[in-house]
Amino acid sequence: MSQFSPFLNRWLSTVGPDRALSTLAELMGGVVFAVNAEGEILLWSRGAERLLGFSGDQALGQPCGSVIRCRESDVRDSVAQEGRIDGVSTEFNHAKGGTVRVRRSARAFFDAQGRFAGAIEVLWPEAEPRSKGIGIQAVNEAEVFHGLITRDSALKQAFQVIRNVAETDATVLIRGESGTGKELVAQALHEESHRRGHPFLAINCATLSTNLLESELFGHVRGAFTGAVKDHMGLFKRAEGGTLFLDEVAELPLELQAKLLRVLQEKTFIPVGGDHPITVDVRIVAATHRSLREEVKAGHFREDLMYRLRVVPIFLPPLRERRQDIGLLLQHFIDQHNIHGPRRIQRIEPDAMRMLLDHRWPGNVRELQNVVEYAFAVGRGEVLQLDDLPPEFREEPASPTAAASSAGENEAERISQALTAAQGAIDRAAQMLGMSRATFWRKRKKYGL
Repeated sequence: MSQFSPFLNRWLSTVGPDRALSTLAELMGGVVFAVNAEGEILLWSRGAERLLGFSGDQALGQPCGSVIRCRESDVRDSVAQEGRIDGVSTEFNHAKGGTVRVRRSARAFFDAQGRFAGAIEVLWPEAEPRSKGIGIQAVNEAEVFHGLITRDSALKQAFQVIRNVAETDATVLIRGESGTGKELVAQALHEESHRRGHPFLAINCATLSTNLLESELFGHVRGAFTGAVKDHMGLFKRAEGGTLFLDEVAELPLELQAKLLRVLQEKTFIPVGGDHPITVDVRIVAATHRSLREEVKAGHFREDLMYRLRVVPIFLPPLRERRQDIGLLLQHFIDQHNIHGPRRIQRIEPDAMRMLLDHRWPGNVRELQNVVEYAFAVGRGEVLQLDDLPPEFREEPASPTAAASSAGENEAERISQALTAAQGAIDRAAQMLGMSRATFWRKRKKYGL
């Protein structure tokens, strides 16, 4: 029996029992999860996500049996009946369709009337997972990392760089096309770092005017400009002790680049209209789909700021260079929708699969996710068919000459259709096309829409 101080409960109420338990789970490694009397998952460790492939969003609040789907017996019933389980070899389904053999230990809890009140379980991998079931890709070749899923060696190397650099406070620049998961990488850096208990805040530098962006980043004092009726705390101050993610940093106006450079160099800034510097402890993670070196050559970006931002550069390859991940991601997004219903897709029609594998995916993973969402919305039945895909997948491929001459027209039409479907909502229309808001806005302006 473990020994504990009579003041343990008071300490737990101070630090938070959920935080204490999740920290303990993280320190233990392996898979740790907890269920209530109904078998619903209340705790899902990061080790659980890595080993079994289900994210916290997929697992928490869901019946344990419908998420990890124990192959030999229902998790809740077996623990409730046995009271404890010690090192039993068990096979669980993986989110991508394979199976994982683990050693399983558990302890049940019972209330004053002797009724099952829940349990805590710990799993350790027993052997390499084997591919079974309907999974499109072999699970033993896949890696799940904070919502990012891949079999690609370049992206796996990026994961290791993220783990290593997260142990430091070095500034990171993430380079990748729209939809490749730049914000997920920024969040992973935060969650893997010692700053995880402090805020993670994000802003897209392309979405606001210079004045609004300066106020949002650095805050302002009352009376700094017309309408400034009270002091406003900017993102740098609100992110104290944590991480600030600057998306589309190449779009940052030149006049604000000097102010950002000062924060990186001196850890201080002055709010708009203020006269006293404020000291902050914030880690900066920036992202861009542009080459900052090219922006420096064009005179749009400060060279000294570029070097400050790209202390550690991380490159995310586009989906078209990760062809082996297309099937893996398809199954992942299908599994996500299958959990919530009402439609459940069990397989993909060959013609539809061929179209999906041959597509260039200009919007990358975000576009693929939207395509799956579209298929679940418009189709019915257990088979994903060609007719379930967006209209552009069923269009006859044009000749290279015709395609080149009509590319602009097709893009303008797609943007117009997205605007109509989204009832003029820019963010939603951009999401439908797998574009960032800034890219969508530029293209809309280009075509006069």
